[in-house]
Amino acid sequence: MAGKPKLHYFNGRGRMETIRWMLSAAGIEFEEQFIESKADLEKLKKDGFLLFQQVPMVEIDGMKLVQSRAILNYIAEKYNLSGKDIKQRALIDMYSESSWDLGEMIMMLPWKYTDPKEREKETIAVLEKATGRYFSVFEKVLKDHGQDFLVGNQLSRADIQLLEAILATEELKADVLAKFPLLKAFKTRMSNIPNIKKFLQPGSPRKSPPDEKTIAEAMKIFH
Repeated sequence: MAGKPKLHYFNGRGRMETIRWMLSAAGIEFEEQFIESKADLEKLKKDGFLLFQQVPMVEIDGMKLVQSRAILNYIAEKYNLSGKDIKQRALIDMYSESSWDLGEMIMMLPWKYTDPKEREKETIAVLEKATGRYFSVFEKVLKDHGQDFLVGNQLSRADIQLLEAILATEELKADVLAKFPLLKAFKTRMSNIPNIKKFLQPGSPRKSPPDEKTIAEAMKIFH
């Protein structure tokens, strides 16, 4: 029997967080090998474990996978989170990529904008995109098909990644879903799925938003 997946990354959200979400939603336990210093990262590179010299890296099923989307694609296929046919997969990929784009903008805020005024200005811009470009579309999707899930009326990576993006956006503005009743109901439904509910509890592998200490530690490793 294969061992648990092992995740190699620093002790923070970054581009590993969606992978943590996906495995947890699928009910898969995993181990985390935190990269705590530049020496740890260099050792992984020297040992040939990082195909393109970068993390995240996930050891799973005898492979050492890098590239976040490749890892997510594998997990989604392995645990039946990628739809029943090619058309469902296309929709799931489209929705997942949109949530990824939003999540990426949010993730980069504390890293790219160290000046508080600049960060506040960019946060407003991100929130405008979140509601105008993304949440309005997902609200319409839910309204048009009238189902509990985004695609095929069953849980997929699209649902998981949208919930992650919603919660990350609410950390910037708590009432961001005020004008999106179907998304609010979606958030409640998804958050109460047992595996996801467990992941949202204190003490789970879910990471907190980055603070100044987390950012400083990561900078020492990767720069």
